Amino acid sequence: MTTPELRSPTAGSELPISAADLSRIAGQIYAELTPLQVSAPSAPGAPRASASLPDAPASSAPPTVGSVRQAAPVAPVPEPWFDPATIALALPGPDSPPYTVPVAPRGSAPGAAASAHTLPGLPGLPALPGLAGLLTPWASPAPARPGEFYELGDHRRSGALPPQALGPSAPFDVHTVRRDFPILSETVNGHPLIWFDNAATTQKPQAVIDRLASFYAHENSNIHRAAHQLAARATDAYEDARDTVRDFVGAGRSEEIVFVRGATEGINLVAQSWGRKNLTAGDEILITHLEHHANIVPWQIVAQQTGAVLKVAPVDDRGNLLLDGFSRLLGPRTKLVAATQVANAVGTVSPVHTIVDLAHASGARVLIDGAQSVPHLAVDLRQLDADFFVFSGHKVFGPTGIGVVSIAERVWEETPPWQGGGNMIADVTHERAIYQGPPNKYEAGTGNIADAVGLAAALRYVDAIGIDRIAAYEHALLEYATPRLAAIPGVTLIGTADHKASVLSFVLDGYEAEEVGTALDQRGIAVRAGHHCAQPILRRLGVEKTVRPSFAFYNTTGEIDVFLDAVSDLSARSSAV
Repeated sequence: MTTPELRSPTAGSELPISAADLSRIAGQIYAELTPLQVSAPSAPGAPRASASLPDAPASSAPPTVGSVRQAAPVAPVPEPWFDPATIALALPGPDSPPYTVPVAPRGSAPGAAASAHTLPGLPGLPALPGLAGLLTPWASPAPARPGEFYELGDHRRSGALPPQALGPSAPFDVHTVRRDFPILSETVNGHPLIWFDNAATTQKPQAVIDRLASFYAHENSNIHRAAHQLAARATDAYEDARDTVRDFVGAGRSEEIVFVRGATEGINLVAQSWGRKNLTAGDEILITHLEHHANIVPWQIVAQQTGAVLKVAPVDDRGNLLLDGFSRLLGPRTKLVAATQVANAVGTVSPVHTIVDLAHASGARVLIDGAQSVPHLAVDLRQLDADFFVFSGHKVFGPTGIGVVSIAERVWEETPPWQGGGNMIADVTHERAIYQGPPNKYEAGTGNIADAVGLAAALRYVDAIGIDRIAAYEHALLEYATPRLAAIPGVTLIGTADHKASVLSFVLDGYEAEEVGTALDQRGIAVRAGHHCAQPILRRLGVEKTVRPSFAFYNTTGEIDVFLDAVSDLSARSSAV
């Protein structure tokens, strides 16, 4: 027996649905809904401010006819690169006062008022209050009022920072921020932990840890379909998390936000749903030489399944994407472009706005891998205009096992479900299935509810500090570390692109990458050593493996100095042999 693929009316069914089917579905919906599960949809929030320069032109989408984009001449426009020169930042030594970036954060908590506080032991020095201290554990939640979402207006349950936590003029103080990350107080091999493995995963602030504990203590339930109070709480928390992601990345609608396990699963979803439906023999998929394996292998698999051809845009010897080479590879057979915004192995920031515009002008769909960009750069999906965008929660100070694929509304009809069962179903008989519309259409089974809620807490934490201030501070760390590391005898930097995120990759004469990583670990310094799941770009740059320190906004120049001393000692030891 075969089951024909049917979709719900909201999903744009291509097949008729009988009056009996519609009557049965309506009855089921009416029977399952409760007052706590019905509420007017919230209006999408304003997009987050991008990191573009004030005069950078916004990209405009090519005209469309139906669901097919029409090719139009597109000239590359200046990328909205973040300019750290616009933000004054002093980097003192480890014994100097805290680092300050005296600019307002973008996307601070609504209603945040300016405030200044004094750090203990540093009289008169303005600094942020301890965020973790303001997020004290709570005993039990107050009951939801009838007809009101459980989460709304309560930062204790939503994970949002209280309004007084940050003011628009409060300076960025790394020492106060560090107190919000309990793991940074750990010792490793008798030394204070120095976490320079942020490109692999980031540490979690107390706000995220507390939010997860609160969810399991007070809200844990499956979502959407039960009539009891805990189901309403869990449903509200989960959908509030979706709205938070929408606002953080500037998506057009909450329905465009689909929760997955991470960026890798998001790319595989697009490959196996959109790719298998829309690619045919001879069609072309264009990626770049900078990609993580997760943005290579899924396209190899779907190319084998469909007969499509995988092409690779070139980079130069420093790791810059060559736009001329990229443009030459675009053609009438190009159906999909998949590119990273920030390369995980070498830190290159790609010109994704130009990539999207050029791809759309050729009639291709575009997927942008934002796993390494979302933690470091402002993202506005309505401005970027990509068809698909993916990122992972654990790279942006949230839990592992949760990620997002944003699927633009214009490609919903082109993107069928990729898994079946559970919440994605509107109605099922033994002969056919009718699917719900997005996002449920792409979220089969019980989702990772608690970690979605934890991700929302992480994004609120980042928003409260301000992504532009984070970018400025991390860029300053990179500027501090790069020349000092390059000056150590025997060190060769791998990947020196014009625009980089806070990632350094290097090799040291006389040592394998793993030997350097092990030696650094003996001093409490955690770095990544190996091929970083990005073998093609490392081989293009002439190596098999590198040592990769990567910085986040809780790292300091003092930690960098400890790292540089350790590498210098290894260099001297090798020279003495």
